[in-house]
Amino acid sequence: MAVIDVKTDITGNVWKIVTKPGDRVGEDEPLLILESMKMEIPVSAPEAGVVKEILTTEGATVTEGTVLARLEV
Repeated sequence: MAVIDVKTDITGNVWKIVTKPGDRVGEDEPLLILESMKMEIPVSAPEAGVVKEILTTEGATVTEGTVLARLEV
C-alpha cells in the first residue's frame, strides 16, 4: 500500500478535523476544514483510502504546502 501526503494549498487556520486515524474515506471526501479570510475551505482526500495520520490540531495555523494528513491507499 502507498502512503499519500495531503497538503494544504492555502494559508489558514484548522477550523475542524472531521476524520481520525483509521477512518476509511472516499475520493474527494473532506478530511478537515480550514478557515481563511472568513471562508470555510475543505481539504479533501485525493484518493480513496484509510486515514493513517492527522498531523495538525484544531485551531492550528498552517501555511501553503503544510502536510496535514497521510492516507494509505
